[in-house]
Amino acid sequence: MASENNSSVPLSKPPRHIAIIMDGNNRWAKARNLPSLAGHKAGVDCVRSVIEGCIEMGVEALTLFAFSSENWKRPPLEVKGLMELFKLALDREAKKLLKNNIRLRVIGDKTAFSESLQKKIIKAEELTRACDGLQLNIAANYGGRWDIVNAARQLAERCVQGELQPAELTEALFSQEISLGDLPEPDLCIRTGGEQRISNFLIWQFAYTELYFSDAYWPDFDKQHLRQAVEDFSGRQRRFGKTSEQVEAEQNA
Repeated sequence: MASENNSSVPLSKPPRHIAIIMDGNNRWAKARNLPSLAGHKAGVDCVRSVIEGCIEMGVEALTLFAFSSENWKRPPLEVKGLMELFKLALDREAKKLLKNNIRLRVIGDKTAFSESLQKKIIKAEELTRACDGLQLNIAANYGGRWDIVNAARQLAERCVQGELQPAELTEALFSQEISLGDLPEPDLCIRTGGEQRISNFLIWQFAYTELYFSDAYWPDFDKQHLRQAVEDFSGRQRRFGKTSEQVEAEQNA
């Protein structure tokens, strides 16, 4: 792990886009005999630290998996608390994001949220739309399969309208319709909490994403944990289907 003395030093080649599955809030709270919502509140504080770490390392985009389309199955009281916490975070953080030149986007099926929450999301997104610093994306009521089906539906509609022919559909065109299609695909996905799966997160976008699993519960995951994950990523060779010899020859050219 990097020492405190060099934690703010930018890495030579940091990942352009980091995605994080923020797992372990409930288990963190349970270990402390606290209600589950206490873990989620602690997790919000952790988000601030990780955002700071990304900015210090020169990361361009950060996508956080906050609430999956499957999370509606959780106890109603917990879901209600999560929605209220989301509203509170938007109210408190939007102006801070603007001040720090951070653009906020929320991806997922937002129609399932209350009208008041949808309005707060739109307001925060509009407030930070012109920011060109860190691109902060919150995946809420998001599922990777939903994302793919939604993109396919939009392309199918264009075919029906005569704008496209099925034979003209390509991976590049599909990628433009998928969530975050205007950003680099995630280079690194971090999952906290010790589990080792991607849980229906950014399935299309993760085709060549490097995966890193941390045993730390999300509320305990700080800038040092983040830097350790990025340093591990930096030591890997990304081949994208090529051989090691080909990659090394290109790097030395």
